[in-house]
Parts: sequence; C-alpha cells; structure tokens
Amino acid sequence: MTTFARLPDPMTPLSHESAAQAFADILDGRTSEEAIAAFLIGLTERGETSIEIAEAARALRERLIPIDAPEGAIDVCGTGGDGHHTLNVSTAVSLVVAACGVPVAKHGNRAASSKAGAADTLEALGLDMERAGAIAEATLRDLGICFLFAANHHPAMRRIQPIRQRIGRRTIFNLMGPLANPAHVTRQLLGIARPDYAPVYAEALASLGTISAAVVSGEEGLDELSGAGPSIVLRVGCPALPDRIVPEDAGLARSPLSEIRGGDPEYNALALRRLLKGEPSAYRDAVVLNAAAALVIADQAADLKEGAATAAAAIDTQAAEKLLDAWIAYA
Repeated sequence: MTTFARLPDPMTPLSHESAAQAFADILDGRTSEEAIAAFLIGLTERGETSIEIAEAARALRERLIPIDAPEGAIDVCGTGGDGHHTLNVSTAVSLVVAACGVPVAKHGNRAASSKAGAADTLEALGLDMERAGAIAEATLRDLGICFLFAANHHPAMRRIQPIRQRIGRRTIFNLMGPLANPAHVTRQLLGIARPDYAPVYAEALASLGTISAAVVSGEEGLDELSGAGPSIVLRVGCPALPDRIVPEDAGLARSPLSEIRGGDPEYNALALRRLLKGEPSAYRDAVVLNAAAALVIADQAADLKEGAATAAAAIDTQAAEKLLDAWIAYA
C-alpha cells in the first residue's frame, strides 16, 4: 500500500518552509492526485501569496532541464487565461526584440485557453517545433532567439498536467510557469491577466533573482500592455518604466481590443506574417508598444518612445521577418 505525504491546509497561508516542502512533494510524486487537486483548488480560492508563488517557481526551477543563454537574455510572456483571445502579441514581440539585438529565450507552450498558443502559431508559420526545441540553445546562440517548449524542459510537470486538465481552471501552476524559464533569464516582460494580483506576482518575481523586469496588466484584464487603454506596471529593478502606461506614451494611437482578436493558428500566423511585412494595424501597434517596454527592460532604450522607434525600425527594415525566415531555415 502506497503511503503519500500529506499536504498542508491550503486555506491557511504557507510559510517558506511549508510551501517549499509541499511543492517538492507534489513535483516529486509523493502525494496523491486527489490531494494535489484539492490543494491547488484551495490555493486558488484563497488567493496565492507571493511566498507560495515564489516557492512553487523555485521548486520547478530546481527540477527543470536548463539551457545556457547569452548575458542579457530576456523573456516576453504572459500567464494566459485572459479570455480575450487576441493575436499572438508576445510571440511577435519576441521576434521584434531579437531583431533589435537582444537575445530572447521565449518560454511557451501550446494553447490552453486560447485557440492558438505561441507554439501553435510558430508551427503554422513553418517552424519545426520538435527540431526548434532540440536545438534551442544553438539558435539562441547563433540567431539570438529560441523557443523553449515547456513540455521539453519540465519533466516534473508530466504528472501534473492531467490533474490541471481535470480541474479545468486556473491554478498556481499558471503563475509559476513564466517564473521558471529554462534559460534562467533575469530580465522579463511578464503579463498577468489579473491587475489586482500584479503586486503579489511582482513581489514573488523580485525574490527570485531578477535583475530587471516588469509585471504588466491591461486594466481590462489583458496579460500584456494594452493598446486599447491604460495598463498597470509593477517594476522590479527597472526604474525607467512608469507605473501606468498608455499607448500614447510610446507615440501610438489607441485601438479597441476587437481589432486584434485572433483565430486558429493559421489565421494568427498570416496576421503575424503581414505584420512583419510592415502592414499598419492595431496588431502592429500592440506589438510595438510591448516591444518598446521590453527594450527598456533590456537597457536598449531609455524610454518607451525610443523603444517604439527601435522596434518599428526592426519591422520596417524587414529585420524581424528575416530573423523568422532564418530561424525556420535553421530548424
């Protein structure tokens, strides 16, 4: 008869020690699936603390398969689950930022709550995802970009994924994933779909060795900087960004979110390709806005307007499109 470790009461905030032990037990298979599900649901209903998020991320970091990354590498990603089903903004931002000379270790997955995740859209563009994952370290070194397919780098999550699917709702694993990049990046533009939760998330991020980062959330519950209106910004070692950003701060016009609504992977891939060819659109503006913030975080722009100009140039000179084509050919 199997004896499982007992998880703590999820309705009581956990200490560093109890959180670390709980997530070690979960990830190492020392707890039952039923106990894990009840624990995750309880944390979600109570609201996770920064200590719990940080210790969960730390436990996942200790069990991942890492890659080497150039100094100054950055990740641009969101927690997902915002329900707006937009085009793949962070994927396009990653290409644009990398085309500006900043190494981008893009950590992502296939779609969970949307129709097309980063991996789905890149695959529709012609990138061999299996090959791209296998040579991620090489493409990051040689091209300045890679895609770190989460399933390839987090073997401890294999037992957890079916449990998450059965739960069918957001859990702490949605929050810890972006904090466990296999390239161990210390610079991030990180979007969260819950503006009220951004301070807790930023506190967790700050405790994990981050050099320069920003946790951002569109006020409409968007897990990126919004091209439609204000976004809140929680800075972690990045004083150049303001606490609140509107598109006008980067010299851009506002557009309703309906103008960047996405579809299936093929639809999103065509939209991304048009963007990289220089087509003016609300999608382009959203990408330029978020790329501008990423360039500030990477110390490649003094402010959002300078970052937006640099990002726009990477699109208009086809540098970003050429990077995508080189990546497809390499993989």
